[in-house]
Amino acid sequence: MTEDFDTYRLTADHDHVRAAVRELSEKEIAPYAAAVDEDSRYPYEAHAALTKAGFHAPHIPEQYGGAGADAVATCIVIEEISRICATSSLFPTVNKLGTTPVLLSAGEQLKKEVLPPVAAGEAMFSYALSEREAGSDAAAMKARARPDGDHWVLNGTKAWITNAGHSTWYTVMAVTEPGKGANGISAFVVHKDDPGFEVGPKERKMGIRGSPTCEIHFSDCTIPAERIIGEPGTGFKTALQTLDHTRPTIGAQAVGIAQGALDLAIGYVKDRKQFGQSVSNFQGVQFMLADMAMKVEAARHLVYVAAARAERGEPKLGFISAAAKCYASDVAMSVTTDAVQLFGGAGYTRDFPVERMMRDAKITQIYEGTNQVQRMVMARQLLR
Repeated sequence: MTEDFDTYRLTADHDHVRAAVRELSEKEIAPYAAAVDEDSRYPYEAHAALTKAGFHAPHIPEQYGGAGADAVATCIVIEEISRICATSSLFPTVNKLGTTPVLLSAGEQLKKEVLPPVAAGEAMFSYALSEREAGSDAAAMKARARPDGDHWVLNGTKAWITNAGHSTWYTVMAVTEPGKGANGISAFVVHKDDPGFEVGPKERKMGIRGSPTCEIHFSDCTIPAERIIGEPGTGFKTALQTLDHTRPTIGAQAVGIAQGALDLAIGYVKDRKQFGQSVSNFQGVQFMLADMAMKVEAARHLVYVAAARAERGEPKLGFISAAAKCYASDVAMSVTTDAVQLFGGAGYTRDFPVERMMRDAKITQIYEGTNQVQRMVMARQLLR
């Protein structure tokens, strides 16, 4: 029974990681967060600081030159960066998303080729599953890949690719056996310099504005045959397994955004005076803060439980990973909205970070599967 309920245990190492990332984020990322959002510009300062400190891809195993951080520690890294700047948290988040298919299903030769440069901070990895007409219904994708001697040739377009244009490597899902549905989809690793690969223009987004999101295009894009991930036809299975491992990182991002908004709201209501006293003295405000903090703490623990189960390689991760992502992102939207309310008119201006956090929170309910899809995943597992 003890083993069953030992869902996770934060160690001194986890505490040290949190303290280190928090210090780095407040010193090296916070001064630029507003400008990154305002100007929709790439967060070069955060990229440099996180890479120098080794927090850009902490999940990569030591055998490939990485720090070998466990899934809970990786979530803590993402959470603490997100508390300051959600855009910047996408470096470790998307590096994990892009490399997880390789870690789960690729052969050793491919792992040794693509993982060490990411661990060293010399490359980034993006993930390409969605298309304009194949988002929630990802198996309806139109991108194609066909064998050609000792190469694969890819054609099609992928949409909503985070950090496109800055990443070196892209995990790409494409149909290799038309007519077989999900069982006809394979996974590949594409390099930014492969012939026939092109990055489209940046999307104009509501939130996480400093992180470039683009389409990527394949026009007879030719890659070596050994860059297939696993066996042909197993790509969609790998994609779903990947999301079971990475959805908790979106939950961690959501928790960090919510915590940042809560921290700012607490500070503001303590300083703000109305009717001759601190706004924090009013019971209505106190109840709002209590509810906000309660939700954040519940979301945090659900995320850590999901991450710990993924770290242990437990089966049937679908429910807990979907629940962590879904609940935490709903909490982030709720808490950031309440934070704007507590700031009053000031919260509706770009002079304070809470409106940015509210805009950033929204995407956590959408990417890596909308929260409607998460509820479908949970319900199907419950009813199976």
